[in-house]
Amino acid sequence: MYVPAAFREERIEVLHATMREIGAAAIVADGPDGLIASHLPVELDPEPAPYGTIRCHFARPNPFGAALAGDRELLLIFQGPQGYITPSWYPTKHRTGKVVPTWNYVAVHAHGRARTFDQPDRLLAHLAALTDRLESPYHLPWKIDDAPRDFIDGLARGIVGVEIALTRIDGKWKMSQNRTAHDRHGVVNGLRAQGDGASLAMADLVEAAMADAD
Repeated sequence: MYVPAAFREERIEVLHATMREIGAAAIVADGPDGLIASHLPVELDPEPAPYGTIRCHFARPNPFGAALAGDRELLLIFQGPQGYITPSWYPTKHRTGKVVPTWNYVAVHAHGRARTFDQPDRLLAHLAALTDRLESPYHLPWKIDDAPRDFIDGLARGIVGVEIALTRIDGKWKMSQNRTAHDRHGVVNGLRAQGDGASLAMADLVEAAMADAD
């Protein structure tokens, strides 16, 4: 991923928090027949430092499994908030006209090498940890023990666990950092005027990037 210095995010606590908040990744591997990708919810363990470990799982019939043989490197893509930025929001447009549209976004690329596992106890521990995290916002969170054990065991036999030891994480927060302060304030005001959840989230991120630069 091309990351100009102005857009680079290197704080591991920010990268980890963003990966957890997004919750799922597109995992890309070089398979026997070329590149192959799977979109999977993931569990992030911060150990071993500094990058941590990702655990996830896929269905046994998924041809993605063949791409994990031979200790190949994997790329995990976490896509965060994103959206179109119209140059009409820039005060510079009204002064010089020398502006163009752009696209703001958050992206995290994590690299690592994978091992598969299918031991029942490990699979159940992974599924329980993943479910507990995803269910945590709910008033009455569902627990894996809420379902009959033989039912869960049967489903678990149909999946393969993956443990990915991360070796590098690249973060890109493209939040109008290359624009003037006036233009960035214009972006925030324009996004807030749109009022939808995605625009408001993007406005918060642009404001946060401005604060970090001060």
